[in-house]
Amino acid sequence: MSNALALAGVSAVLQHYLYNLYGTVASNFPSPVHVSCIAPDQVQQQLETATTHGQNRVNLFLHLVTHNAAWRNVDFPSLSSDGTSQVANPPLALDLHYLLTVYGSDPWQSEALLGFALMMFHQSPVLTRDDVEVALKARAGSTYPSPGYPLNHTLGLCGLNEQSELLKITPESMSREEMAWLWTALKADYRLTFPFKVSVALMLPNLSPSLAFPVLTTSFTPPPEPPPPAVPVPAPQVVLPVAPPQLLAASYASGQPGAQPGDQVTLSGEFLSNANRVALIHAQLGVTFWVTPDSVSGQQVQFTLPAVAPMPTAPPPPPPPAVPLLYPAGSYLVAVQWWDSTRSLVAQATNQLQLAVCHWLPAAQAAATAPSGSDLAVTLTQFAPPLWAGQRVQLVLNGTVAGVVVSFTAEAEPVLSQTPQASVNFLFPASLPTGQTYLARMVVDGISSQVQFTIPAVGPPSFTGPNVSV
Repeated sequence: MSNALALAGVSAVLQHYLYNLYGTVASNFPSPVHVSCIAPDQVQQQLETATTHGQNRVNLFLHLVTHNAAWRNVDFPSLSSDGTSQVANPPLALDLHYLLTVYGSDPWQSEALLGFALMMFHQSPVLTRDDVEVALKARAGSTYPSPGYPLNHTLGLCGLNEQSELLKITPESMSREEMAWLWTALKADYRLTFPFKVSVALMLPNLSPSLAFPVLTTSFTPPPEPPPPAVPVPAPQVVLPVAPPQLLAASYASGQPGAQPGDQVTLSGEFLSNANRVALIHAQLGVTFWVTPDSVSGQQVQFTLPAVAPMPTAPPPPPPPAVPLLYPAGSYLVAVQWWDSTRSLVAQATNQLQLAVCHWLPAAQAAATAPSGSDLAVTLTQFAPPLWAGQRVQLVLNGTVAGVVVSFTAEAEPVLSQTPQASVNFLFPASLPTGQTYLARMVVDGISSQVQFTIPAVGPPSFTGPNVSV
């Protein structure tokens, strides 16, 4: 959740990306474009007192904050019976209403400034957590509005990049009467303005709700009865409940949204001590295999996805296969289990979480192409693990051709053989430019293969692979 700095954080993130936008299109304007976040009357005063001719200016102004209707009825604050201890602490969900105003010193400049901003909002209407984190980190070293400005550092702690909801930008419609009333209240001369809304900022106070102590041991003692002669008195019956283990989250050491064979996976939860097995279940294909954890604690279980599917170790062990069994990629259910001393019975198990196992593609490879009717068949042979019958596979190619960013997606020919296939054909339209190198991703049952990228100190990230030459 975000904290009280969330409102300022949203404005700072938008100002960062607008500043970067106008930096890339500066050649269209005779003077630098300044991006500010102040009231329109302050902008007007600055322009009127400027010693030079009016300059190109884009101003972002938060003019209204409202409750988010969808989140407002999720829950209500509640107190314990003493009336002072807080039990539930729902977030404060807010929608932020902005005015984007452009000031141009020469003909057509205002329209051009607004056009670039509208195109950016249209192409990127959702700010991801990575987008917000990059902007907040860049804010710490910014000199706007002045070097050493205190909020530039503290805004990085606002928590916008950690809230459950993403920031969404949507245009708003205001009538001429509403716009005239608003600018009259602002006491500034009207300039070309675009109203829009950012939803939703989830603010949560730094107050921890009170929780009751957990029940660790419960004893049941039957009422005493006089024993018959020569019969020993039975000891009181004591029942010791087992703490219910549960999994809360799965994370990957690679930092990617999915794990490849050979990657380490961390399962976080509660009461996980002494667990000795991890079960991976592919419900769609009916495949289940088990992995021995690398390390186990009360709150974490770490294990490594093997290169080949391990065989069960319950006695008697099955005969080893003639060829190592390569388990399929896709969406799995993962659970932590406790085997008994004979390793033949599951004594206890946790709940199940979703686990994404994705394909591996080499850093660079060449794909074979051949006509296939009115389409173009692209054949890939370097990937792992092989594809199983019944899996839906897509290949996504992204690249730049003649200075234009292009994207192509094709379905694979169905895998009908019961033997896993290590070669697959994708049917692309004949318009696919050949003799090019593309960023490639294989999407198997909705799980995309990993990509490699670099994140510079300033600016957007760049993808470096895997690449496929077509």
